[in-house]
Order: sequence, then C-alpha cells, then structure tokens
Amino acid sequence: MQTSPLPHASPIPQDASAPVETLYSGKWLTLKKRGRWEYVERNNPGGAVIILAVTPEDKVIFVEQYRVSILKNTIEMPAGLVGDLADQEDEDVLLAARRELEEETGYACGRIDFIHEGPSSSGMSTEMIAFARAWDLTKVGPGGGDESENIIVHEVPRSEAGAWLFARAAEGFSIDAKLFAGLWFIEHPEAHIR
Repeated sequence: MQTSPLPHASPIPQDASAPVETLYSGKWLTLKKRGRWEYVERNNPGGAVIILAVTPEDKVIFVEQYRVSILKNTIEMPAGLVGDLADQEDEDVLLAARRELEEETGYACGRIDFIHEGPSSSGMSTEMIAFARAWDLTKVGPGGGDESENIIVHEVPRSEAGAWLFARAAEGFSIDAKLFAGLWFIEHPEAHIR
C-alpha cells in the first residue's frame, strides 16, 4: 500500500494507478475499471448541480418525478446536468443552475451563489455534484421540466420541510438523502464550504 500525501488520510490502494479499461460506453455514462475497482463516469464533464430554492413566502421548492433506474417516484430538489446541451459543454455551473431552476420549477432567480461541490457517490461514480443557492425568486413560467420530463413542483413551508420529507418517505417515495444536506445549507447560510 502507498501512503497518502494528506495528513490523517487513508492509504492509497496499490491498484489506484492501474491503467483504466472502458467496459461500456453509452450516451450519458461510461462504465470503467481500474485495477479491481469498477465505476461509472459521466460523459458530460460538468457534473450536476442541485439548486437550493426558497420562495418569497419562505417555502422550499422540491420536485417530484419518476426515476426509471430505481422504479420509484422520488422527491428531490431542482437539479440537472451541467453542460449536457449541444454546444454547451463548457457551461458554467451557475448558468446551468439558473436554467434548470426555471425549466423544472418555473422560477427565475435574481441571484445565485455557489455553495459546495462533492462526489455524488464516491465509491461508484466520478460524478461531482455542486450545490447552488438561488435567491430572490420570481415565478415566470409553469415549470414541469423539458419534453423528456414529467415533474411535479412542491412548495413546502421551510419550517415543515423535514417532516414533510419523512411523511413522503412513509408514503413510499424515494427521498434523496442529499436533500437533508440542502436543508442544512439553507438553514446555515454562514457555513458554506468553499
């Protein structure tokens, strides 16, 4: 085993520097193998962004949609891929956040701030997910997503958001665990990780 250059970090496995083998390549994902490790790589280099949005009435915006990969309806925060549109491969994460917020929820924002970025599932994927906080929301359209989506928008009083999510879980919805990180970021604007 190699030693990590970071203090107090786990040792780096010996096969971490093995050559990468592509097992399968699709339109959006590529399955790869390095040594004994298999993982998925997003084909868009920008990753994804989750938008933390609270209406002027102090309601958190959630979206509901059916996800074929898990065969369940999910509750999520507005989100989307960065750089997934034709000729937009170098799209800025905050531009993508504004686009996805309006597309999915029908809200535009006056300001948007980068909050934090980290892996979506570090043991399985190279995908990085950014959190962005949208401010000064104005309703400008119906939302619901693009032609490939069927999104239902939920506006939940901020003080009831956690309980509302657990109630949806009890009804059988899949609740993205990142929502609780998003709620924490909303409640602690001073503690954003940079």
